[in-house]
Amino acid sequence: MNWLAMDAGRVSAWAEYMWMALWGVWVVMWFSTKSVKKRETSLERVQHLIPLILGFWLLFEKNWNGLSLRLVPDTPAAWWLGLVLTAAGVTISIWARVSLGTNWSGVVTLKDNHELIRKGLYRWIRHPIYTGILLAMIGTAMIKGHLRGWLGFLIVWAAFYIKARREEGFLRGEFGERFEEHAKHTGMFFPKWT
Repeated sequence: MNWLAMDAGRVSAWAEYMWMALWGVWVVMWFSTKSVKKRETSLERVQHLIPLILGFWLLFEKNWNGLSLRLVPDTPAAWWLGLVLTAAGVTISIWARVSLGTNWSGVVTLKDNHELIRKGLYRWIRHPIYTGILLAMIGTAMIKGHLRGWLGFLIVWAAFYIKARREEGFLRGEFGERFEEHAKHTGMFFPKWT
């Protein structure tokens, strides 16, 4: 097989397999989490869930003519760079998810015996799962090249920002000064360089 001669459709399919692998890891690891001590309300959950669904739908929707303007050149270089970014993002998300272990939840919660994780990527970034997902979205949007994918990325970024702020409120309430110290040395989605 000539790897450089592959078309955008095949590279896009590989990116989608990477996303399926990420969701597979999520489902398998979902069953090994601690009991919930405190959880966001249903209304708060909807505030970030609906934008997430919309953002991913825009990223993966194939035939929405109104937002099909191509923003990235339809070239092998763009496809392969996009695939590398998608793979890196999925890898970051899985690494961060494994680092959280039984403290993870798909919704904003505090677990019984919740721990403030400061290992792995959490040494530098407070929300590396979101970082990885956003990076993978950028990669997939590059492969697909259309406006709708980039719009989906922006919507998901905003949803993650809202969710991350809520998570940090929970962590501040639970860990107080320990969380504040952690926040001084880490960035929300990207490492602090100062």
